[in-house]
Amino acid sequence: MTDKKTIALFGAGTGLGASLAYRFGREGYRVALVARRAGPLEERVAELAQAGIEAAAFPADLTDLAGIPALVRSIEARFGSIDAAVYAPVPSDVNFAPALELDAAKLRSMADIFTFSPIEVSHAVLPGMLARGDGAVVIVGGLTAVVTMPGMSGVGPLMAAARNYVFTLNAEAMPKGVYAGTVNIGAVIDRSAGLRAMTSSGAALDPKFPVIDPDEIAEEIWNLVTRRDRVEAILPPLPQV
Repeated sequence: MTDKKTIALFGAGTGLGASLAYRFGREGYRVALVARRAGPLEERVAELAQAGIEAAAFPADLTDLAGIPALVRSIEARFGSIDAAVYAPVPSDVNFAPALELDAAKLRSMADIFTFSPIEVSHAVLPGMLARGDGAVVIVGGLTAVVTMPGMSGVGPLMAAARNYVFTLNAEAMPKGVYAGTVNIGAVIDRSAGLRAMTSSGAALDPKFPVIDPDEIAEEIWNLVTRRDRVEAILPPLPQV
């Protein structure tokens, strides 16, 4: 094994995942790419190799909670350690719901990807980080985890639970050398599968949806991981009142 650091990207898409791979790769990190489909992952591995970045693909379904510990072990077996883990999948079937219509069945259908999986990923990577006395976990969510929005419940309460977990985890783990943080995004991510889905019919994106460059998010995550001076970042920043 080398002394190079490794970042594991859980939810390595063409938007934020790609930006994170290049941002951390430029700093000498090796990159573990996790997403459902093996083909696109291998394409990204080849693209990163052309940029001089060592990467490997780990196809996996992050809603398979029982498979997450073995997934993490396989990354550790390949790279020796996970120094930074970023959880940022973008499900294709996100369904916001008015709180008046929300019931347990609707909530349960989204709970794995927004609450249980990020906690399980964190739980799986923490032993190695704590043993080394260093590491970082970042969970990426949406603005409804922080700001209530009428008509857009369901996802928000689930991400809020993960956000609460991050704040508590950071308070407990930072004295042991391990950072936990969260980034909550109130915009559509450019170059992402989500943006392509929203414009697949050929219609222009509704101007009420701001668009953010994933490179900006990646830079913010780099700052969180390296500076460790804040638990949370919100992008775009909320207006000051």
